[in-house]
Amino acid sequence: KNLSMPGTKITHDDKDKYVLKLVKNLYGQKQAGKVWYDHLKKKLIELNFIQSKLDDCVFYYRTTIFLVYTDDTILIGPNTKEIEKIIKMLSKNFKIEDQGNLNDYLGVHIERKEDGTLEMTQPTLILSILKDVGLWENGGKNKATSRTTPAYSTTILTIDQEGEDFNDKDFNYRQVIGKLLYLEKSTRPDIACAIHLCARHCIKTKVSHALAVKRICRYLLGTKDKGLILKPQEESFDCWVDASHASEWSSKSAIDDPNTARSRMGYTICYAGCPMLWASKMQTEIALSSTEAEYIALSQSLREVLPLMALMREVQERGVQANTRPCRVHCKVFEDNEGAIEIAKVPKMRPRTKHLNIKYHHFREEVKKGTVSIYHVATGEQMADMLTKPLDETLFLKHRKKMMGW
Repeated sequence: KNLSMPGTKITHDDKDKYVLKLVKNLYGQKQAGKVWYDHLKKKLIELNFIQSKLDDCVFYYRTTIFLVYTDDTILIGPNTKEIEKIIKMLSKNFKIEDQGNLNDYLGVHIERKEDGTLEMTQPTLILSILKDVGLWENGGKNKATSRTTPAYSTTILTIDQEGEDFNDKDFNYRQVIGKLLYLEKSTRPDIACAIHLCARHCIKTKVSHALAVKRICRYLLGTKDKGLILKPQEESFDCWVDASHASEWSSKSAIDDPNTARSRMGYTICYAGCPMLWASKMQTEIALSSTEAEYIALSQSLREVLPLMALMREVQERGVQANTRPCRVHCKVFEDNEGAIEIAKVPKMRPRTKHLNIKYHHFREEVKKGTVSIYHVATGEQMADMLTKPLDETLFLKHRKKMMGW
């Protein structure tokens, strides 16, 4: 096809005669994000920034760290003058807006207390969710009573094959699920298990699933101003990991949903005593025992931990001190299953575990070297337990206090 010439007027009838050449990056194009990132990276390197070898969105400039999330960025460093210098450098190459100290980022409100504690909350998003499900009026009045836990501990949420279809009668199920997932991943790990149980039913949504979402929202109604309280301490990584072996199995739905045989795992990764990453998810393989389910969870969690440890070593090598004194990059893993700990510590072929794929043994070398230590913790003290199944009020509040600070 011929390229159109400048000034040529093309009509709909000419679509088979011409093609248009895109000469400038256009917002919304499939490749727009990649084009923007390549442009940003090139300019930053020209300004003597050094890109991290472990994370493409982390750049270093002397003692300052530059974090990139699309076009929202954060500058972290101990030297205010150096940060101001970087802002001036960037303003000459990009159209930027300096929003001052980090108070709000990607919808998360960050409040720094006098004692150094950070509190991260999302009250605006929570109110938006409550309005979506009809639990909050525009006048600022709640229309329902709150709940102390996000899910019933005595009921298993299944596909409910014979239940009544929901069909978005009261609210847009997928839209609310999307907002709840963003809320959970940002500041509310306490709803992780409950929301992921509901998220599995976005296609064939039943009334029972919608009621489970409303239960989460009733819990948020009473905790709408709460979030994550971070109290940094002089210590390295902690990983709390747990699994619940086939806990969602139901004799009624097993025929229609073989996934009920899968185990749910959960883990929380902390640095300096502060939760920084957490997950509640179904395992991709069916575990044949609770020990196997726990060991798979242990392996999966350390896939997240080991790259973070490597990134922290890189930060220290660049001369950026994250603590008041240099700390040894080391991870303590807390597991409540003795069998899983034994498999991790002693590389021995066992009749009941010899079928485990080598991908689940990847962290054994780190255990040998001593960079990862695994400790047994009582089930009642296992903080990650709240990420594997709905708990009763007493246990839920205990683990929430330990994880989130309130």
